[in-house]
Amino acid sequence: MAQAADPSGRIVVLGATGYTGELAARALADAGARPVLAGRDTGRLGRLAAELGGPPAPLEVAVADVGDPESLRGLVARGDVLVTTVGPFARWGRPALDAAVAAGAHYVDSTGEGGFIRTVFEQFGERAAAAGSVVLTAFGYDYVPGNLAAALALDRARSAGGEPVSVDVGYFLTGSAGPGAVSGGTRASALGALGEHGHALVGGRIVEQRPGTGVVRIAAAGLHRSGFTVPASEQFTLPRLAPTLRDVRVGLGWFGALTPAVAAASKAADAVDPLLDRVVERVPQLRSAAAWLGRPLVGQLARGSTGGPDARQRLRTGSLVAADVRGAGGELLAHVELTGPNPYALTGDLMGWAAQALAGGEALTAGALGPVEAFGLATLRDACAALGLAERTGRTA
Repeated sequence: MAQAADPSGRIVVLGATGYTGELAARALADAGARPVLAGRDTGRLGRLAAELGGPPAPLEVAVADVGDPESLRGLVARGDVLVTTVGPFARWGRPALDAAVAAGAHYVDSTGEGGFIRTVFEQFGERAAAAGSVVLTAFGYDYVPGNLAAALALDRARSAGGEPVSVDVGYFLTGSAGPGAVSGGTRASALGALGEHGHALVGGRIVEQRPGTGVVRIAAAGLHRSGFTVPASEQFTLPRLAPTLRDVRVGLGWFGALTPAVAAASKAADAVDPLLDRVVERVPQLRSAAAWLGRPLVGQLARGSTGGPDARQRLRTGSLVAADVRGAGGELLAHVELTGPNPYALTGDLMGWAAQALAGGEALTAGALGPVEAFGLATLRDACAALGLAERTGRTA
């Protein structure tokens, strides 16, 4: 095990004036921390720093722009914690990651983009371990709940004498959803991901697989639900917890009845590899989904975060995540469901907790890690429960 760099106690939130960045900064301030707020807009940074720190002692601010990697040098030092929410990460994520690992700082991001997640684990794992950096990618609603649910199910399956071979994880919304439930950054990342080559764990190997080409079906909260397959962190992290795992599938169930249409369109795109917009134009259901997720796509990708649901809207939706662990014959060995608050609120709270845990020296090792590897199953479970993400008990369909 690689030793994590001794924490300095200093936390920097990069992208603090963006939608998710502000949620993370507020979560830290509410917990009594005094993070450094970093971003491009000095005026907005100053106003947020005064609000979160109080007029007598506003929070420290730093001007930094991922479009200018030189501006990130010196933003963090060894043992600091860098929290970054600047996306889409495929375009803007790497400079912050490079800066953190080069400095021996710890790192937490909010990405849900499979390509960037793969980059973190495959290209930065050894570098981070050597530098003493703890690197936590996708540490929000994407994909901490699925890691936790699956880890709990794996633990129970093995305690009962089972040998886990496959895991299915499903992510769903509860409550009243709709266009206002999704942020501009999410719309940009979601549509961008559908046109990219993703990954899956099949037969014990990470393989190329376009997002949306499969459907995960799983029972949760008394209903049979489905989600189209997405590349996530679980495909990298869960086999580290259970080496007998051969297959890991993660499904995103936000689209409800549109899930089969998304999967069908993605399969067609995978077969002939045309531009995604041509597929969208030929599938009416997917065209509706595209209109809902991102108008216009190019503009969203260029602008990144454009805001999201306000506090009142966030109260209207919650999160529901389920995991099934199966044996070699397909038999169900364990099933776990977690329910929690709105995905955006949960993301801000999770990032805030992780930053404080890293700043407090609670990481178990260094490297590119999954949530359970970084903090241990019991610690992660208890922390999530304190944030409102807890196991749902009761019968399922």
